[in-house]
Amino acid sequence: MDITVRQGDSLWYYSQLFSLPLPLLVDANRHVTPDRLSVGMRISIPGYTISAYHVGAGDSLWMIANRLGIPLDQLFLVNQQLDPNNLQMGQRLLLPQRVTAKVIQGARPYWSASLQNDLRVLTEVYPFIRREVIGASVMGKPIEEIRIGYGPKKIHFNGSFHAHEWITTPVLVEFINEYALALTNQTAIRGLNMQALYEEVELSIVPLVNPDGVDLVINGPPAEEPYRSNVIELNDGATSFAGWKANIRGVDLNNQYPARWEIEAERKPRSPAPRDFPGYQPLSEPEAIAMAELTEARDFWRVLAFHTQGEVIFWGYQGLEPPEAEGIVNEFARVSGYEPIRYVDSYAGYKDWFIQEWQRPGFTVELGRGTNPLPLSQYPAIYQNALGIMLAALYM
Repeated sequence: MDITVRQGDSLWYYSQLFSLPLPLLVDANRHVTPDRLSVGMRISIPGYTISAYHVGAGDSLWMIANRLGIPLDQLFLVNQQLDPNNLQMGQRLLLPQRVTAKVIQGARPYWSASLQNDLRVLTEVYPFIRREVIGASVMGKPIEEIRIGYGPKKIHFNGSFHAHEWITTPVLVEFINEYALALTNQTAIRGLNMQALYEEVELSIVPLVNPDGVDLVINGPPAEEPYRSNVIELNDGATSFAGWKANIRGVDLNNQYPARWEIEAERKPRSPAPRDFPGYQPLSEPEAIAMAELTEARDFWRVLAFHTQGEVIFWGYQGLEPPEAEGIVNEFARVSGYEPIRYVDSYAGYKDWFIQEWQRPGFTVELGRGTNPLPLSQYPAIYQNALGIMLAALYM
C-alpha cells in the first residue's frame, strides 16, 4: 500500500500508526532518506492493502474507524482529498487493511509464470523484499533471486535444479510469504522471533534454477523452434515430459560444477538426454553459471539446495565440510525426521562445489518420498518438514 506524505509525517510515525517495525518501513522505501521525507512523497507501507468502503447513512470517519477498528489517522492518511465534514451517502472511501493471511498458495502445479506472478504479488505487499534477476535460462527466462534482511549472516536456499522436482519451488515461495507475514504482524513461527532473524540474517533464495525444464514438465514442449523439435527428439519422440530432469538442452544442471566433474562425465550419458548428462564441460549452461556467479558474489555462510525425493540430507564432500556442519545437519534431522547422509558416490553437484571452494556448510535436502514428480498430496507434509529445516538453517 502506498500513501502520500503530509507535513510533519515521518517513517517513525508511520511505524507507530501502522504497528510496523521501523526497519521494515526503512527497507521498503530504499529510494528515500529516512529522516528527510518531503510533503507529497510516496511511501510504501508493507503488509497493508487498500480496500473500498461506501459511506452509509449517518456515517462519519470517526464512526467508521471505531466500527472497523482502524486508527482514525490511517483513514485521514489514505483519504487526503476527502472533506471529513461533508461525507456523502454512497461516497467511496479507501480503507487500509492489514494483511493477516498468506497471499499466495503453494500447493498447485507451479511453473515459471506462476513464480513471476507470485513474486509480483509478494513484492507489492512486502516491498522490503528485494528481487533481482541473476541470469537467464537457455530460452531467456529470468532466473531470480529474492533477498530478505540485511544481517551479517548470509544464508542461501535454492530449488528446482531438476525439472521434475518443481515442487521445491512453491515450498520456497510459500516460506518467503510466511516469513514476510510474520515480520509485518510481529508474530513468531514455531515460537521463533522473526524480527530477530531479520536483523541477523540476509536470506537469499533462488526459487527456480531451471525455468525451461520446469515449464517443460508442467506444460509440455515449447512452441518455439528449434527447442521444440530438439527436446522431443531427446525424449524419443514422446510429448510427455513428466520424468524430465535436465534443462531444455538436455544437461543435468546439478552435474555441472567443477567438483570432480570428470568422474560424472566418465560414467554418465555422453550426450544430451532427459537426465544425468553433465554437459560437455563444467559450467557450460547459463543456469549453472548464474548460480555459480551468484554464490561467488554473495559470500554465503551456508547453502541449502532443495531437491526431491528420499527424505535424506546430504552434508559432506571429500572431508572438506567443516566440523560445524554435523551439528547443523543433526538439528535438521531432529526437526524433520530426515536421515543425514555424510558421503555418497556422487560428484559435480552445487553443494559439492560450494563445500570444496569455501569449506563451509552445504546441504542437499531431498524432500518427500516416492517417484518424481512427487504428487501434490504430499505438499503439506513436505512444506512442514522443509519449514523446520529452513528455520533451523537461519537460527543456527
